[in-house]
Formats: sequence, C-alpha cells, structure tokens
Amino acid sequence: MLNDVVKQTIQGAYSNWLAARGLKPRAGQRSMIAHVANALARSGDPESGAPPICVVEAGTGTGKTIAYAVAAIPIARALGKKLVVSTATVALQEQLAYRDFPDLQAAGALDFSFALAKGRGRYACTARLDSLLRGAHDADESQLALMDELVPAVNAEARSLFQALYGAVSDGSWAGDRDSWPDALPDGRWAMVTTDHHQCSGRRCSYVAQCPFFSAREGLDSVDCIVANHDLVLADIALGGGAVLPAPEDTIYVFDEAHHLPDKARNQLSFHARIGLAREHIAECRRLAGELIAEPRSSDTLRRRLSEVPGLGEEIDLALGSAGALLQPLLVAAPVARSGVTEYRLPHGRVPAEIAGVAAVLHNALAKLGGALGGAEEELARQLELGGAAAQSRYALLGLMIGRIERLLSLWRAWAEPDRAGEPPQARWIRTSEQRALEDIEVAAAPVLAANLLRESIWERACGAVLTSATLTALGSFDRIILRAGLPDDSVFATVPSPFDYQGRACLAVPRLAADPGDPLAHTREVGSWLDANLDLAEASLVLFASRKQMRDVYDRVCLALRDRILLQDHFTKQELLRLHRERVEAGAGSVIFGLASFAEGIDLPGGYCMHVVIAKLPFAVPDEPVEAALAEWVESRGGNPFMEISVPDAALRLVQASGRLLRTEEDTGRITLLDRRVITRAYGRKILDSLPPFRREVA
Repeated sequence: MLNDVVKQTIQGAYSNWLAARGLKPRAGQRSMIAHVANALARSGDPESGAPPICVVEAGTGTGKTIAYAVAAIPIARALGKKLVVSTATVALQEQLAYRDFPDLQAAGALDFSFALAKGRGRYACTARLDSLLRGAHDADESQLALMDELVPAVNAEARSLFQALYGAVSDGSWAGDRDSWPDALPDGRWAMVTTDHHQCSGRRCSYVAQCPFFSAREGLDSVDCIVANHDLVLADIALGGGAVLPAPEDTIYVFDEAHHLPDKARNQLSFHARIGLAREHIAECRRLAGELIAEPRSSDTLRRRLSEVPGLGEEIDLALGSAGALLQPLLVAAPVARSGVTEYRLPHGRVPAEIAGVAAVLHNALAKLGGALGGAEEELARQLELGGAAAQSRYALLGLMIGRIERLLSLWRAWAEPDRAGEPPQARWIRTSEQRALEDIEVAAAPVLAANLLRESIWERACGAVLTSATLTALGSFDRIILRAGLPDDSVFATVPSPFDYQGRACLAVPRLAADPGDPLAHTREVGSWLDANLDLAEASLVLFASRKQMRDVYDRVCLALRDRILLQDHFTKQELLRLHRERVEAGAGSVIFGLASFAEGIDLPGGYCMHVVIAKLPFAVPDEPVEAALAEWVESRGGNPFMEISVPDAALRLVQASGRLLRTEEDTGRITLLDRRVITRAYGRKILDSLPPFRREVA
C-alpha cells in the first residue's frame, strides 16, 4: 500500500518537519524512511505472503523516531490498521508521547492522533485505595483470615500517602498514573494500591467510573497511533492478543529499543516458586473455598464450583512435598554459590523421570484447581452484574488466588512436558539458601530463547512490524537478533550509519596495563591506580564496571580526592545520582559516576555532562547464570562454539552500548578508555574492537 497519495503524504510530512525545524535532510534519516516505507508497503498484500518485517539499526543521531513515524503512520492509516509504537522503557515511552510526537504534530508535518497506553500495574486502583483507607474491619467476618493478603495493615505514614492518592484521583488532579505522581512512590507502597487482570473485576466494579486504568483505555480505539511498551505488548499477547491493545492482525508494530524485546519476551515465559510458599498459597485457597462454601449468602452455584477445591488442594500439597523430597538430594552435592545460595541446573534441561511424574501430577491437579476457581470467579462476576456489592472483595481474593495458581501451573507444566525435538530447550534449575531446607527450595524454569513466542504470536500474525535500535547488530551481523527474536528469513535488514564525526570528535584509548581481568585482584588494583593517575577531577566522567564487587573494591581503593568526586550507583537512586551529577557539572565542579550495566545504556549526558567514559573490562556475562549456561550448553550440543557464538557477540554489543554514552549530539567531544588488553591480546579482540564506531584509536 504505497500508492502515490501515501508517497506524497510521507514526502510532504518529512519536508514540513524539516522546514518547521529549520533543518536540512539527513541522508541516514531519508534512508530509514525509505526502508520502512518500502517494507511496510507489502502489508495487506495477499500476494506478498508473510507479514513484512523491517529491521533497521540506526546509529545515534539518525533521528529514527521521525523516520519511522512519517513512514509508518500514513501506511497504517491507508490500510485501516492501528500503529503501535512500543519502547523498552517507560522513560522513552513518555518521551515519545510528551515530546517527540507533539513536536511532530506542532510542526504541521503530519495530521495524526495518538494515545499513551500502559499496563494496569502503572495505575492506582480506586477500589484498592478505598479498601486500604477503610481497612479490613469493613470486611465480612468470614474473610478476616485472608483479608491481610488483600488489605494489609496500614501505618500512619502509608495512610497519609494513600489519602493523598485517593484525594487526587477523586478530584481529578491526578490521572492515577504512577509515573505522573510528583514524588517517587516506593515499590512496596505501590504494590498495595495497584492490581492485576486477575483481581480487577473490570466494568463490573462499582468504581469503574473513577478507574484510572479504564479512563486511560477509553481513547485507544479512536486514535491512529498507540504509544505502548514491550511489557504491555507481551502481556497482551499472553492474553491472546486484543485484550488491551488491538489484535496483532489489526496492527502494524514499531519496536523501538528492539534489542530488549527478546529478553522481555523470555521474562514473560519465566516462572519460579518456593515449595514452602506454594504450600502456604494452596492452604489459603482451601481456606478461602471453605469459608465461601460455609457463608450463608453464597449461592448454590458458587458452593458447587468450589466443592472440589479442598480435595484438590490436599492432593497438590502432598505432591509439592514429594517434589521437594525428590529435589533436595540434587542440591546436596551442588556447590554453595553466590551469597550462600546453592544452585543446581538440570543438564540439558532434562527432568529425571520420577520428578517429571510428580510434576505431571502437579500440573493436572493445578489445572483442575484453576478451573474450579475460575468457575467460582465467573459466578461472582454474575453476582456483581446483578449489583451484589459484597461480591467485590471476594472476587478480588479469588483473583489473587487464581493468579498464583496460574503461575504455579505454568512452572510445573515446564517441568512436566519434554522439550520439542530440535528446538531450544527450557532451562530448569533449583536453588536454596545455605540452610538447604526442603521448604526453602525454589523451583524455576525459563526458555533459553523466546524466538518461538515472538515468531508465532507477532511476526506471523501482525499486519507488519518494524524493529529499530542503535544496537541490533553484533560483530557487524544481524545473526544475534535473528536467533533471539525468531525473525523470519525474508525480513528486510538495513544499517543506517550515525552522522557523527567519530574520528574527529572522539578517541578510544587502550592503555598498556600489566594485569589481565582473568586475575580479578590484580586487575582491580591496577584499575584503581590508573583512575587515580589519569582521571581529570575537573571534568565529568562515567566509569562503567561489569561487576558490583569490582566497582565497590575500586571505590574503596582510590585516593580520597577522587573518592570525594565519585557518585556510586549503590548510594543513590538512578534519578537522584544523575541529578546530583548534573548539578555538580553546572556548578563548574568535576563529577565521576561509578555505575554498572544500567548506566551503560539509556542515559543521556550530552556535552560537558560526560567528557570521558572509562570501561573497566569487557562486559562478558556471568557464565554460570542458569539460562545463559543452558543456552551455551544447547549451542555446544549442536556442534557450535558458545563462547564465539554467544559470549563474544553479547560482549561486543554491550561494549557498543557503553561507548555510546560519550557522543550524544553532533557537537559533543571526548574520549573512551578501555582498561582491558584482551581486545589486543586475544584472537577475538580484533572483532570486538572493529565492531565499535570508528573512533580515533590510541592503543599503547
């Protein structure tokens, strides 16, 4: 669907944007517009076969937001489809919604409408707030034993906060969005005032007219473009698609920060549970069912649907005990690992037959229990529709239980069902604290790759999709994102270089060091000594570490003059640390940030806010992390080299991201120092070095 009218709309939108901003066309931006438009032109064409997928790595400074917006919005409108732009972070999501898209509208470049979409978990629940302020004393007497789960005790400080939140929602001064509250809301407090799709009674709720989530959803059907995030898109897909966002078949997706999508998808399919806590939750289900069966106001239908719960709960409790007893010996021989935690990963993810048998029993019984609770929930929903206000709290309690049962069901299904032949396996592992008690055993499962989920749920169903980021290639190839995201063979791949003058404005230095990172103690000593001797305390620097231990050890070793200028990641929230850093620089003082991986991407410190990026060592992943270890094992079983196929490309990608913290605008200058000689001394080092932008190099 790239007829003359659509072409003229795209060309006119870009010309109007440039004129309004007083800018000249950028070659990279024009190239990206063409790639996106030509790929999406196949959308809706029955002769083109599979939905078009366009993958564009756009270097920093390309202006990719404008490029994909002016190309994709006109095509989506011409096809009668919704454009869903998805980001990895709420911060970028809000940047698009509150800055980039309004700027595009204000420039008169493109006539379109958009709305911001977030998941339930980003909004306060008015019913929860009211319950918290009223307290459990208003609950039915039969539910008091369980109400602490739903309405925890509220101290004076929390009550004051909840009153402020409730008042702001009620008078319309706050939309109920966590991200728009003027102060930071601690996770623990926020968890008390939000809800999920299991506990939410939807349009049956007596507070629906004052519901922040449903108020925010109302505008989604009428806009051209929805600004979402990866977690919300994946959560909607998990519900079948079309639950919160439009169905994939009615959608053209743009995944910005697309390099995060595979890991986000894998997290959606990752499950874990402690044996002891699971048994407690099953006991609570049995207790709730017993109380609802005994309650005089319960309908015969509700009693009938809950009648199996006590027996199923007993069966599950016994099976959980058996599972713990079978798993415990596996931990006895396992070495004590991080922080006193003992961990054992099943080789190749293969579950011993006896354990798989118990897992199958658990899966079947949990499926029946979930069905019984779901039937009871349907009956309570019917009562809510008939105006039964007393059913509100019971519905939320059942929803809480159903959510727990579904997570347990998914976990034990992953342990009961064998992996599909020829496909990447599940990583399956157990861990426990140093006490190694049966009740403390945590059981976990996660796919080593989420390629199947993305391929079957998005790439094969969507009207079309665009994936873009500054870091989609690794070692000059798209192979990494193809493997992890399950991208189709006929996807369109393009690389748009950055307009930055890397040679003229930045230098990459690899100084001569005696210590190799393979000797952590000696390397840490040398990093500290190098920083003492070479960091300019009058300028702004960012020092990035691959491990928290080395970051802390170097901080303890450096001289006092340097330590006084350091803002250590562990000492502040990210937002507070960046604020303090900017204030120091604006006051004319030097400032040094010590940070880990979260500071290697997604932070913007242009100009004088960052003149020097120091990278302590190559950012290789921890090799014994269960999922990565299982992936390496799978690659090796297929005759591959996991170090060269996984570890080196991953490290190269992270190094590109870290080095990207230096130049944020075309006027920026500065230097990058890598304190790891392996890029010179190892055979793989040259590949990693050559994958970086073309900085001027100084190699000692």
